[in-house]
Amino acid sequence: MTLAVNTTATIPPLSKNALQVLEARYLRRDKHGRIIESPAQLFERVARAISEAELLYGPASEARHWEERFYTMMASLDFLPNSPTLMNAGTELGQLSACFVLPIEDSMESIFGSLRDMALVQKTGGGTGFSFSRLRPENDFIKSTSGTASGPVSFMKIYDCATENIKQGGKRRGANMGVLRVDHPDIGQFVNVKRDGKTLRNFNLSVGITDEFMRAVNERGEFSLRHPATNREIARRDARELFESICQAAWETGDPGLIFLDTIAKTNPTPASGRIESTNPCGEVPLLPYESCTLGSINLPHLVVTESARTSIDWTRLGLLISDAVRFLDNVISVNRFPIESIKQATLANRKIGLGVMGFAELCILLGISYASEQALRLADGLMRFISSEAAKASTLLAQERGSFPNWTESIYARTNWLLRNATQTSIAPTGTIGIVADTSSGIEPLFALAYRRINVLDRQTLTEFNPLFVRYLEKKNLASQSVLDAVGHTGRIDNEVDVPEDMRRLFVTALDIAPEHHVRIQAAFQRHVDNAVSKTVNLPNDATPTDVAKVYGLAYQLGCKGVTVFRYGSRKERLLELGLGESVHEREHFAKCDPAACRI
Repeated sequence: MTLAVNTTATIPPLSKNALQVLEARYLRRDKHGRIIESPAQLFERVARAISEAELLYGPASEARHWEERFYTMMASLDFLPNSPTLMNAGTELGQLSACFVLPIEDSMESIFGSLRDMALVQKTGGGTGFSFSRLRPENDFIKSTSGTASGPVSFMKIYDCATENIKQGGKRRGANMGVLRVDHPDIGQFVNVKRDGKTLRNFNLSVGITDEFMRAVNERGEFSLRHPATNREIARRDARELFESICQAAWETGDPGLIFLDTIAKTNPTPASGRIESTNPCGEVPLLPYESCTLGSINLPHLVVTESARTSIDWTRLGLLISDAVRFLDNVISVNRFPIESIKQATLANRKIGLGVMGFAELCILLGISYASEQALRLADGLMRFISSEAAKASTLLAQERGSFPNWTESIYARTNWLLRNATQTSIAPTGTIGIVADTSSGIEPLFALAYRRINVLDRQTLTEFNPLFVRYLEKKNLASQSVLDAVGHTGRIDNEVDVPEDMRRLFVTALDIAPEHHVRIQAAFQRHVDNAVSKTVNLPNDATPTDVAKVYGLAYQLGCKGVTVFRYGSRKERLLELGLGESVHEREHFAKCDPAACRI
């Protein structure tokens, strides 16, 4: 097919940082490492590859039509798919999914078979999640050898070492999620394993929390630790004491987070296919063993319109964009080249997609809403309700056109005869790199800072930034004096010494200006209408306490979140983002929870 649009006319000016990211990660190179593709040609390549799925269902003229539509929504930066799609669509590799979960059973064959599968996934650009909960505990007797087991954590270290030596798709280091159930006998070792600041650097960790455990915590009772093979109780622990040790470790390092297994199970669309035990590395997609998921995000600030001095969301345009994005993501599944056959079978059986958003913080600012307000909570709820509804409608239309996902007859949707093409449709990803390309804030996170440096990204490059919306606002209000820029540039935020109006302080709140409880409530507002999960970090100031972590974890469970992650400012030595543009490390230590490989969707 030949692209039917002018590929130079629709791309808006790209920021310096966006161009750096495109050149480092997405634009094709020849065998000598020279870039042989422009941004327009990148989007053309992806649009052409994804629209080829249309040939399976209709004539070539329809495929050309959708090629143009797909190109336009990417080139305008209204919508971007996950990184592997941008990297690999239209190339020989052709692996387009970001998220995978691989099973690990209690045998050497399974442990090292999944290690091999992990390597195959990660070399194509995907991130991997694992539950190690089925492995027997350390020192458990092994009948076949008369020896003793080394336990889940020992094998996690092997996986971590392998990941350290794999660069995803030749572009970035691998990333993993490691989950262990709270009732596993080795839970204490798992909770504390990253407190040395060196171990499992390529893993995010989450404790698999059950309703039973949370009841025991609230009732200050004891809790059973059970052998994973027999479910036999082998020890009892004080539930509150274990919960407090989890919170202490998270306070120190950011790990472990929590995933709420029973909450996830209640919304599993295909329970007959198995129980969900893990998520992808950033937690936004709970998946069955061998499933993968393809993600994409809508650039919310592009949906803001102003008429008669009134600023609002263009809901009609948003609805059309959602419909096109759902079709795009379903097409990705059809043309994807899966790294192993078992992943192909599981993915095609349920056809899960995850449509989400980026730029929510900037959307709030453009609408004159403080992220830290009740109004922002109402916006989050209404916005995601609309996106979820429109995505489901689009999936229903695709089901009528192409057929429902093969496992539909055994899904929760068959009970009400609700036809859907995709077992899940929505997810909120962190959008770390595609957010830079789109020049907007990450996912649903608040602004990290108004001026900051991204440390050790893109092969240890440093990207420095003033938030562009903040600069435009200053210029519009004639406030862009050197003194204001210097003051904000030094601290990364509007502190008490910066001379700006109160409404500007209210609009341009940053992550550490926002109460931890409000972070959780924003996440919960989105989660109510997301059928996968939500990636969100609850930011805590340096002087927060483990008790503050416990409050966050308890509230997230109470409000129905599927998982929760905290990060206390300054609790790690590695730096990804620094507040302000200066060099004072004691003021601007590492902020983001994830390692560079994990903040990668």
